[in-house]
Amino acid sequence: MFTRITTIAAAAVTAISVATTAFAAEAPRPPAQDWGFSGLFGTFDRGAQQRGFQVFQQACQSCHALEFIHFRNLTGIGLSPEEVEAIAAEYQVEDGPDDFGDMFMRPARAADRVPPPFPNEAAARAANNGAYPPELSLMTRARFHGHDYLYALLTGYRDEPPEGVELMPGMYFNEWFGGQQIAMPPPLFDGAITYEDGTPETVEQYARDLVTFLAWTAEPELEERNRLGVKVVLFVIVLTGLLFALKKKIWSDVH
Repeated sequence: MFTRITTIAAAAVTAISVATTAFAAEAPRPPAQDWGFSGLFGTFDRGAQQRGFQVFQQACQSCHALEFIHFRNLTGIGLSPEEVEAIAAEYQVEDGPDDFGDMFMRPARAADRVPPPFPNEAAARAANNGAYPPELSLMTRARFHGHDYLYALLTGYRDEPPEGVELMPGMYFNEWFGGQQIAMPPPLFDGAITYEDGTPETVEQYARDLVTFLAWTAEPELEERNRLGVKVVLFVIVLTGLLFALKKKIWSDVH
């Protein structure tokens, strides 16, 4: 489903990685977290993915884009086509030209991409005191230890900087960001987002759910790739056994 998206995204991941390598190296190594989607048998928690999309909608999308995600792709996190259509209809996208040659706005459809919050980079910087909010759909692949880094960043804000640290105007202290000063205000607060399924409404839970969702936007083929990997490993094991048995049969007369 995402073959075209992931192909286009590959070049973007490389570019983002190169651009952030030097800066990310200044940040300390974030603590390793236990992610259910990691490893050969990793799978995504659909509930966490859907909660993460909710966190993105309520805490992130006013500044950050999901450039490589179409609304129809959200069926990959367990939403029905009807739910996806309803979500898309909440957004406005530009279309046209009409019969008079003018562009116009209309409700989004499932085939549309999730619209960015700003029309261009200049507008984004103007609205954020010169800082440019990065695109998020590839962020877990664009950063070293991306999943752990994003979780640490989202939970690493402190009300007051340590003694001896002086913040520049408009900056916030975050112990896991390179230089420990970040222009983005804390996006998450306990109880700020309501979960209807009874999941704890804490910064740590919000961050974990958001990272799970963004891990999927960056690698939507992860579960399929893992299943294929398991099949290949099993095939190699069986083939090795057959070849060993064949070898013993062929050389049995010699011995």
